[in-house]
Amino acid sequence: MRSLLPSSFYLIFQEYEVPFSLTEQTGRPGFWRTTLDELEQQINTLKKGKATIAGSSAGGRPIYQVMYGEKEDFHRQANYSSACGARNSNYYADKSKGAKPVLYIIGDVHGGELEGIAGVLNLIRVLETGEDYRGQRWDALYTKQERFRIILIPCANPDGRARVPVDTMVGQSYEIFRRYVQGTWKEGTLCDWPGCKSVHPIKEHVERLGGYFNDDGVNIVHDRFYDPMAEETKLLLRIAELEAADFCLHLHGGDNCINHILNTAYVNRTVREGQNRFNRMVQAACELRGLEYYVNDTEIRPEDGDRPAAFCIDSAMHHVCGGISCTYETNMGLDYSRLRCTHDEILEHHLLLFETLFRFYDE
Repeated sequence: MRSLLPSSFYLIFQEYEVPFSLTEQTGRPGFWRTTLDELEQQINTLKKGKATIAGSSAGGRPIYQVMYGEKEDFHRQANYSSACGARNSNYYADKSKGAKPVLYIIGDVHGGELEGIAGVLNLIRVLETGEDYRGQRWDALYTKQERFRIILIPCANPDGRARVPVDTMVGQSYEIFRRYVQGTWKEGTLCDWPGCKSVHPIKEHVERLGGYFNDDGVNIVHDRFYDPMAEETKLLLRIAELEAADFCLHLHGGDNCINHILNTAYVNRTVREGQNRFNRMVQAACELRGLEYYVNDTEIRPEDGDRPAAFCIDSAMHHVCGGISCTYETNMGLDYSRLRCTHDEILEHHLLLFETLFRFYDE
């Protein structure tokens, strides 16, 4: 397959000072593939899937889309909101005759949260060969893929990824993590979380722009969804809308958290109940493998709590396609705190997540 990349792609890492000693501090196994070069190499070996450059980042870098299964005709005659106003979502996407579920998985919206890239590239490997890059088989994912239309975005924020000079966060210090993911303020102090969200766009307020943001300093998760948006945001929402995605899974790194799915704000009861059922299925799958997982089973909707709930990209995505849209937060294996997942455990969590997503439509 001919390379889809423009020649300028190969200059990405020349734009930033890359302290290679940082990468050498923490070795990474061969299955842990997170670089833009490794993404490009895998794209060029596809046999079952199809790849396109779906669009470009603020910095002009390509954003890849990998697809499995043919797109079906849903006989659209309205957008989702208008169809809801007409009290019949079939006017947006008629799936009454057994259409394949459309699964939309998005990695690395925050460019320093590298775990999603590793998860999606290993998923592509499984869909192509039946095995992940460790040589572990995932027969359910491989054999059942024909039941779905699958849309994968391995790296939604290549600008942020290009700015992060390490290929894994496993074993990295808290300071390195914050410096390269969130950046530093003008006076040189670390942009911590959630303070990094206190200004938006952040570019003019920082000394070092972290991988969280695109080259314009926009945090795609908290873009202005009713104003002119970042190119990356428009692209991600447009794909969900055009594909009429049934399930949108946003992959994130959550420091050294126990792995969990965030409760999406501003969605209807049916979607919330479906997300909760999926969440419990993921918990059960993890427990069978001896992996820690946390379920927030509160009945209070995020928007009904004591503090404002953000209408972020997972909420916005539901409102353009009607599907379940939720954020998965994984442990990053940083060098502090009690729970430090290994590369193996992080990848295992992701592939169990994807396998459970397939099962979600069987049960």
